[in-house]
This record gives sequence, structure tokens and C-alpha cells, in this order.
Amino acid sequence: MIRITFVVLLALISFHTAQAVIDVDIYSPFNNFQCLKSNGVQFFIVRGYQSYDAVDSGNVATIQNIKSACLITDIYHFPYVGKVSIADQVQATVNTFGSLYGTVYIDVETNPSSGCGRTSNISTNCQFLKDIVAAYKSHGKLQGIYSSQYQWTSIFGAAGNCPYFTNFPIWYAHYDNSPSFSYWQIYQHKNYIKPT
Repeated sequence: MIRITFVVLLALISFHTAQAVIDVDIYSPFNNFQCLKSNGVQFFIVRGYQSYDAVDSGNVATIQNIKSACLITDIYHFPYVGKVSIADQVQATVNTFGSLYGTVYIDVETNPSSGCGRTSNISTNCQFLKDIVAAYKSHGKLQGIYSSQYQWTSIFGAAGNCPYFTNFPIWYAHYDNSPSFSYWQIYQHKNYIKPT
């Protein structure tokens, strides 16, 4: 399945700059990239790790097909907070996808899978995110953050407490069927992003 969105905002918060593109979020095997390319889509973010604790190995072929069409691809990692260690999740993802992608976006949202969700402790949640970012960094991988204002503040509190990721690319989810970013505000003093 695919979801065509206008939610990619690559923002270096500290520089107050941004670029926006139409992307396709792919969470299951797909192959018709020439059609999407002919309609102006150039960027794809493919699920690399699933919320219920499994690498999405079926999407290796999807990424290979994207690259065959000379298109840009990244992956996202929907972390499993539970039995499987961060190191094992990251190692499995790196082993499966190798160098097929540019940036891995860490999915910061509540996990609907049973027993996999984040805690209600803001410090624990922030440490988890720091640890998964460090694990990918140890493999030489670029990282970004996927989240929305609602999800970020649900996990890190109303003040958005987790101020360690201000220089990361942001894939910002705001589903309103309007391909504009008129709702963007960057609250540098709080180190999080909030729509108006």
C-alpha cells in the first residue's frame, strides 16, 4: 500500500530553512514507480522496520525498484518498545537494507501494536529516542525524525521535552489535504515544531 502525502518538510530547525516535496510513503511492496514518476513524484520513504517488531524485508525489492527508476528513497523505522533491544532492531534493519537508502527516519508516534508502546515517562521516552539515534549513527547512517506536533507532545509532554534533535531533518505529518506549509511555526526556545 502507498500513501501520497505532502508532509515531507526537511527542516534544519536551527537554520530556520525548509524544503518541501511531494513524497510517497510506502508501507508494503509496490512496483509502479514509472507512473508516479511521470506525475512528478521523485521521493519515496519506505517502511524499513514495523511497529510489531519485524524488519520489513518485503520492501527490499520495493527500494530496488525505486532506484531502478532513478528516484530518491529513504526508509522509516517504527520502533518497537518492548522485548527487542534497540541494538537488535537497528542491526536487523541495517543488515536487511544496507546502503539502499539515504536517511532513516525514526517514527515518533504512539505504537498501536499490543505491548509495544512507549511509557508515560518523558525521560524514558527521550532516552529511547536518543539511544536509537545513537545506534544508527554507530552504523554511519543518517537519521531524521518523523512525527507530528500531537504525537511529539503526547510522548514528550506539552512542552515538547526532548531537546536533542534540533538539527535533524523532520518529516512532519499534518494531514489536511492542503499542499502548503502555512501552518508551520518553529519554536526554537522549546526545540520542537508546532503548527498554528
